[in-house]
Amino acid sequence: MQTPKSSPLDHIRVVLSHTSHPGNIGSTARAMKTMGLSRLYLVNPKFFPDPQAETLASGAVDLLEGAIVVDRLEDALAGCTQVVALSARRRELTVPVQNPRELAPVLIKEARRGADVAIVFGTEMSGLTNEEVRQCNRVVSIPANPEYSSLNLAQAVQVIAYELRMAVDTDLEHLQERHELASHDDIERMYAHMETALIDIGFLNPRYPKRLMPRLRRLFGRIQLEKVEVDILRGMLRAAVEPPAGRRVVAMPGDEEKSGSAE
Repeated sequence: MQTPKSSPLDHIRVVLSHTSHPGNIGSTARAMKTMGLSRLYLVNPKFFPDPQAETLASGAVDLLEGAIVVDRLEDALAGCTQVVALSARRRELTVPVQNPRELAPVLIKEARRGADVAIVFGTEMSGLTNEEVRQCNRVVSIPANPEYSSLNLAQAVQVIAYELRMAVDTDLEHLQERHELASHDDIERMYAHMETALIDIGFLNPRYPKRLMPRLRRLFGRIQLEKVEVDILRGMLRAAVEPPAGRRVVAMPGDEEKSGSAE
């Protein structure tokens, strides 16, 4: 059985201090899991475990079940080399304030080395106390609207978690629909079929072909044709040369002038 690949996100703790509403704990777990974070620490939560937390976790109950509950912030930060306080208020600070986009690559670099990182979030009403902030060696602030910077706890976690995710992985290939690419042989057969069909319908004069086929090769050569696309094109060519019995083929004005018209 193959061992799951380790991620730097596995070294990042989300620490919620003195959370009042259990729903915010559940919503935080959901925000974390969507971005690949899994280590949740709770410092003296008012209500936990709680059914409301499980309801709002919405598929991330495993994070709640694995959450570590402690009485003191010091216990949640034990062993961490980078401890980040989230704060939206002006404080008398000895460390500079960074935004999440600036800080995330720094934290991920530390996590890649195998060090543990903690990001600390305060209560819903008042955030972190000055004493809690002093236990951190970095401060991060989300650059929200200065006239209305109120963020729900889980929303703040989501913003930070998103920036951490972006610092690790921006690949969206798993969302792309995948199809089998056409082989060289498939494409060469298509060109041969195309040339024959264009001659049959009078668009290509074999005595004066000019550069029609090289131009068509250049046109289709700009993209990577998929096998299904080659099949569609060849089906169109067959329909053009061999119209179904009983279907009326209407000649458009000027059709007689189009033979060999491509330079």
